[in-house]
Amino acid sequence: MAETPLAFEIATFVVLALFFIVDLFVIGRRPHVPSTKECVQHIAFFVVMALIFGGCIWYFAGSKPAIEFYSGWLTEYSLSIDNLFVFVIIMSNFAVPKQIQKYVLSVGITIALIFRGVFILIGAALISRFTWVFFIFGAFLIYTAIKLVIGGDDDEEYQENGLIRTLRKVIRITDEYDGEKLRTTHNGVRYWTPMLIVFLTIGTTDVMFAFDSIPAIFGLTKDPFLVFTSNVFALLGLQQLYFLLGALLDKLVYLPLGLSVVLGFIGVKLVMEALHGNTLPFINGGEGVHWVPEVPTWLSLAVIVVAIGGAALASVVKMKAMDAGKADKPAVESGSGAE
Repeated sequence: MAETPLAFEIATFVVLALFFIVDLFVIGRRPHVPSTKECVQHIAFFVVMALIFGGCIWYFAGSKPAIEFYSGWLTEYSLSIDNLFVFVIIMSNFAVPKQIQKYVLSVGITIALIFRGVFILIGAALISRFTWVFFIFGAFLIYTAIKLVIGGDDDEEYQENGLIRTLRKVIRITDEYDGEKLRTTHNGVRYWTPMLIVFLTIGTTDVMFAFDSIPAIFGLTKDPFLVFTSNVFALLGLQQLYFLLGALLDKLVYLPLGLSVVLGFIGVKLVMEALHGNTLPFINGGEGVHWVPEVPTWLSLAVIVVAIGGAALASVVKMKAMDAGKADKPAVESGSGAE
């Protein structure tokens, strides 16, 4: 199922591993709140790197896998932006000091990538053996798209999952942070700090989001390497995006609609692909339904760009209109009072 040369894949994993090591153990050891300029520079750097990486894929493997990567990266990036709503709530609930939030996000995202890697391997194994799993993936994405439209997401409140609740019962955890330390000592007794809970919370919460994103990316490419690297590049700039957009996330009012279009489109695409490779005996006698049209890769990319770009543009227009309305309101009230 791999579409890229093995040597290119190995070199990619080595470079990405080095980057995460430097980010965690060098940059991460200088706790600070990133400035707006720093955030913009980092986000621009990661976006350019993703574009260059896609260009490298195009050079070494051709246009099809490159377009698949770009489609997957844009989809995962858009879904990751939606994840920031929950990250903001987690940081607030656990009262994580702002100076160490960047480090917390770095570790949490690294844990999330490990979990996602396992999910991707399982998904690839299922797809290679059971083509009917596309029916399940497709139906789930269509259901998720409908939920986004009708406002069925519960991002406004965060609730600890079972793993975190169990962990609190079996180990000693303090209520206070000790810098970036996972362990601290009080009155000669060793305790875990809340950092452990925060790391696991961000990592495991992201896994919950992976139930949406992993099926979505498999609807765009079947290559596990492209699936994983799309996730990596989508998550790389997430910590800077967290600080840059943290106060503006509620302004992206049309983002859920844009995501619903993308997920709904990919869900339908998956069902169509499942019909093409059908082996279920109760559908067309176990034969593929070949009259169903195939969706070209370029069309997937076009739908994603238009849906997400349109949602972002519409959100910006509405935000400016609302700000203009607020600016005019005091003037109107002042004028009526003068009369």
